[in-house]
Amino acid sequence: MTLSGKKIAILIAPRGTEEPEFKKPKDAVESAGAEVTVIGIEAGEAKTNNNDLDPGASFTVDKTVEQVSAADFDGLIIPGGCVGADKLRAEEKVVSLVKSFFEAGKPVGVICHGPWLLVEAGVLKGRTVTSYPTLKTDISNAGGTWVDREVVVDQGLVTSRNPKDLPAFCAKIVEEFEEGRHEGQARSA
Repeated sequence: MTLSGKKIAILIAPRGTEEPEFKKPKDAVESAGAEVTVIGIEAGEAKTNNNDLDPGASFTVDKTVEQVSAADFDGLIIPGGCVGADKLRAEEKVVSLVKSFFEAGKPVGVICHGPWLLVEAGVLKGRTVTSYPTLKTDISNAGGTWVDREVVVDQGLVTSRNPKDLPAFCAKIVEEFEEGRHEGQARSA
């Protein structure tokens, strides 16, 4: 599989994104040939966490959410981390960007607490997803069907539960990004 020529966006919060859920998917799509742009709420460096509480590494924000649109990219990765996902879903511009990927039928990979952004964006109606188990009720209330599986693919939307699922998650996002647009992705937008 190759993602040569594909442009993929990955979100990061100012502090609180789960490091392995950010770094491993980023590395996976870059290894497959994609150009990855790190999108943040604010410019500069963003610090990640490990296990939600322990400090992680810092990563450079390539562009702020105000500087990009879904039209600039072929796909989106939304990492988890309870703190990071909560910060991202509180930003209307981030939520709007996420929704625009669905409206355009572009593939999106979301792990752990990342589906909180999908709840906020209102794109889960009729979708089958997985996540960290504590999001089950939020997903159900947003019209989605929650299942407890390592990885779930639903018309271009790839979801996984936690860092232990990263190998399966990374393989599936590369596959879905390679396939490109999915008309079914827009059905819930």
